[in-house]
Amino acid sequence: MEEDNRDKIFIPDIITEDGRYYPRYTPPKKKFPLLNLILFIFTLITTTLAGSSMEGVTIPMWLTNPILSFLKGLPFSLTLMGILLTHEMGHFLTAKRYKVDASLPYFIPAPFGIGTFGAVIKMRSPLDSRKSLIDIGASGPIAGFIVAIIAIVYGVKTSTLISLSQLSSGGIRFQDPLIVRIIQYLIIGGVPEGFEMVLNSVGFAGWLGMLVTSLNLLPIGQLDGGHISFAIFGEKSIWISRIMFLLLIIFGILFWPGWLIWGILSYFVIGLRHPPLLPDADITLDTRHKIVAYLALMIFILTFMPSPIVEIK
Repeated sequence: MEEDNRDKIFIPDIITEDGRYYPRYTPPKKKFPLLNLILFIFTLITTTLAGSSMEGVTIPMWLTNPILSFLKGLPFSLTLMGILLTHEMGHFLTAKRYKVDASLPYFIPAPFGIGTFGAVIKMRSPLDSRKSLIDIGASGPIAGFIVAIIAIVYGVKTSTLISLSQLSSGGIRFQDPLIVRIIQYLIIGGVPEGFEMVLNSVGFAGWLGMLVTSLNLLPIGQLDGGHISFAIFGEKSIWISRIMFLLLIIFGILFWPGWLIWGILSYFVIGLRHPPLLPDADITLDTRHKIVAYLALMIFILTFMPSPIVEIK
């Protein structure tokens, strides 16, 4: 009986006419994802600590009642981790559907701030079509966006409104993306003039999910938005990356310094140019995949914030 190779990933050696060499890809041996599990547990702990801090848990409270203190941080932690996990599993499962060798998510814990730097997966085998590039690139943001919407809806329904006069000068405010304002309008008729909605920890995790979604959909290099841009425009997408890089620098100067950091990371770490597909890759795009690309663009518009964090004056 012949061995069934349909589910196996096999990329032969390819040498193009211009001399570019694509070596044979051999999948690594499957092993228990111990590192993924360890990073997940550590990130669950650090995000829970961050969540408990948001709920006003102090060090003396940790010493007297550590279990209750831990439980207070779980709503934020589980919501944020759920958004990140859904995002990355969207990539992972779609990659598997296209028989692309992808790793399970690697969560990145952080000992400060919100408790994490996010999560990533690694695609170890090359892609052979623009269709797969769009689907894999867009599946994560779309999936994470849906979970973030659920968190925002819950947050808006259970959060409180405070007068702007109650906010202390020198503090910070978190600006709302368009999608949050739409949800606020549908649920409570919008935030009245002179008031601010203070989201609870679940709603804030949803807000962070929107920010993460917009960052990933930036049309730069190998970000999710970069995958989609390259699938649509091919090598011409480098010009979109360059324009977006310049906009990040301008936005960083005019609105939020964090965009400067993202601009620097985009140029020196992520890279502005997307790697090419295999030479014999399928370059055709049908209507469905174009719709997926437009949907990702719409989500980017709904979640993007020129100034996510502003100082109270």
